[in-house]
Amino acid sequence: MSPRPDHGENSYHGAGLLAGRKALITGGDSGIGRAVAIAFAREGADVSIVCLAAEEPDAREVVQLVKAPGRTAIAIAGDIRNESFCVRLVDTAVNGMGGLDILVNNAGRQQSHDSILDITTEQFEWTLRTDLFGMFWITKALSRTCRPAPRSSIRLRSMRTIPRSSCSYAMTKAAIANFTKGLAKQMVKRGIRVNAVAPGPFWTTLQVSGGQTMDNLRKFGAQTPMGRPGQPAEIAPIYVTLAAAQASYVTGQVYGASGGEGNP
Repeated sequence: MSPRPDHGENSYHGAGLLAGRKALITGGDSGIGRAVAIAFAREGADVSIVCLAAEEPDAREVVQLVKAPGRTAIAIAGDIRNESFCVRLVDTAVNGMGGLDILVNNAGRQQSHDSILDITTEQFEWTLRTDLFGMFWITKALSRTCRPAPRSSIRLRSMRTIPRSSCSYAMTKAAIANFTKGLAKQMVKRGIRVNAVAPGPFWTTLQVSGGQTMDNLRKFGAQTPMGRPGQPAEIAPIYVTLAAAQASYVTGQVYGASGGEGNP
């Protein structure tokens, strides 16, 4: 990407807010997932990231960044559209890190279409399986292993802004918001908090890999009061805050970062 996104490689400095924690991040090889992995590691957490096999070179970069401050790092390659893989990846993360108490469901697929008539059934299913099915399967598998209070075990759901050109993607974001609120009520007695993060226009690979048209990319983020897209490093601190023990009374919430647009 040009310019290259800022994931916090040189700018994020931790304060030990997640010392001893163990996190699993889907889509952790790039974009917001990569920034969250870097931030978590520098706050003291061990990190497992999930990526597609084609993205392993990027994942290896993240592994080195996580290991740099002395944390355990694991990269798990596979497709979260497959239920059996989702179950296996949780076991792999738990065994590799000796536990698991933070989940960030970040992986997503967004494709721009001018009309619903342009969306094939295959494309529609691909989006829903990536954004919803994978999230559901991983969350279900992890709910059996997440440590209870007083560790304040946390589930974070990632949702993004809803572009006019992607109605299937928009459906998944509404579903994630409602899933977050419903699951939070189920998990509260187990000491597990569930929250969502709703990014506005952030400069990530999601945008240049089909999420935006070329015309939209040229003016991407210009509609915000800040007049620019956000960088992944600028939203990672929200994930840290929600994962930290200091947020022990926060659950069932959707947190936005949109450059002044005011969503969600």
